[in-house]
Amino acid sequence: MLNEFKDFIAKGNVMDMAVGIIIGAAFTAIVGSLVADIINPLIGLFMGGVDFGGLSASVGDAVFTYGTFIMAIINFLIVAFVVFMLVRTVNKMKKAEEVAAPAAPAGPTQEELLADILAALKK
Repeated sequence: MLNEFKDFIAKGNVMDMAVGIIIGAAFTAIVGSLVADIINPLIGLFMGGVDFGGLSASVGDAVFTYGTFIMAIINFLIVAFVVFMLVRTVNKMKKAEEVAAPAAPAGPTQEELLADILAALKK
């Protein structure tokens, strides 16, 4: 069972997934900081300092902080847009690399090479 576990962990897919999760967590911190520390204050400047986080309603003893929910939606939309722009930029860079890479010259096929070898042996 231990060998099976080692084989499972050593597979490329598991390692790729682990690297993706680690990079994703680091990327989440970067995008979260971008939204919280740069974009949200800019939005606050343009909206006259409106902070949705403080909006709430009370019904009896229950307090509904719907302003926090509104901010979560706004933050999600901002993060989704930032990720979209980054993915779009990376895709454009990949396409540019593909166009810039010269096509490999077409060589003879295996059949042609075998026919040449056989012809040389017959001589």
